Amino acid sequence: MQQQRYLSLDVFRGLAVAVMIVVNSLGSFDTAWSPLVHASWHGFSLTDLVFPTFLFVTGNAIYFSMQKYEAMGSSAVLRKIFKRSITIFLIGYIMYWFPFFNITETGEYVFRPLSNTRILGVLQRIALCYAIAALVIHYFKAQGAVWYIGISLIFFTLVQWAFGDFTLQGNIGHKIDMMILGAQHLYQGEGQPFDPEGILSTIPSVVNVLAGYLTARFISQKGNGYETIAKLMIAGAILLLAAQWSDLFVPINKKLWTISYVFQTIGLDLLILPIIIFVIDHLGQKKWTPFFEVFGKNTLFIYILSEVLVIMMYWIPNGAYWPVAGKAQPTSVLSWIYDHVFRITGDYTGSFLFGVWVMLTCWLVGYILHKKKIYIKV
Repeated sequence: MQQQRYLSLDVFRGLAVAVMIVVNSLGSFDTAWSPLVHASWHGFSLTDLVFPTFLFVTGNAIYFSMQKYEAMGSSAVLRKIFKRSITIFLIGYIMYWFPFFNITETGEYVFRPLSNTRILGVLQRIALCYAIAALVIHYFKAQGAVWYIGISLIFFTLVQWAFGDFTLQGNIGHKIDMMILGAQHLYQGEGQPFDPEGILSTIPSVVNVLAGYLTARFISQKGNGYETIAKLMIAGAILLLAAQWSDLFVPINKKLWTISYVFQTIGLDLLILPIIIFVIDHLGQKKWTPFFEVFGKNTLFIYILSEVLVIMMYWIPNGAYWPVAGKAQPTSVLSWIYDHVFRITGDYTGSFLFGVWVMLTCWLVGYILHKKKIYIKV
């Protein structure tokens, strides 16, 4: 029973990573099918489910890892929590600084100053959410997790209502980030400095991790029978209804991580996970699982590898040049591969297939590590 539950959770984690790599590695985001890109502001797409699901499966893993840590004593637990969190945060920060230089219009390499490097981001949010969730669980157990979920969502929503609005310019999270971090340290891809992984929205994103923890705890204690599956799916359906109701007052918005978005994402995860449990543990359909197990065994390493691979392909010029605004600009390896290999299938299909190719390349590395029983723990 225990091995089957681990398998289901590993597959769920692996599925989340695989989809996350694809949607983050498209050949061109200008020619991408709408489910493969984030909602521009309010709204929801398949891609908007990927990151919170990654946090949810992080919570799954915390349940099992904390059981081992607790036996080592409180000081050892704290050392592990802070060491892991700081490591992941620094890796994320260095990735935004990497490859440590910019290419000018004349093809010169100029050192990229730390003063303009984004401080927060995906890995940094994972690190912060892991640290906060693990500390809550360590000191206050499951009851504390439930209290955090209720208090944080109410507090966060009241702060959003009282001190700002739900626009890009007027939300309170953006004002806090501008005041504390400064415009030069925020994400620059929204047409103005704005960080979708900002300081304030980290508070509700921890809820996704704690929900994953409580889910793994429930499955571990109750088993993976039909009653467990039914209860998880009922909880998921209730949360989806809550998301649609709360959307009338607080719009579903990934970049603000609103309460309705939290309900929506956890609700969907609580529908998807029991389906995977049913297929694997009750129907016995396991031939498809080894592919996703590879991602589930070296989760963070494979994700980091995908990001570094795309960054390197984007920044390394291939020697060819193409005219832009009357100037000769070097094309990247990424654009050359996309244009000459994948784009021949069509702009939208080629963009998707490029992301699949990056995902499969990372899977191959993960497969080699898995066969050699090498598991890189961050």
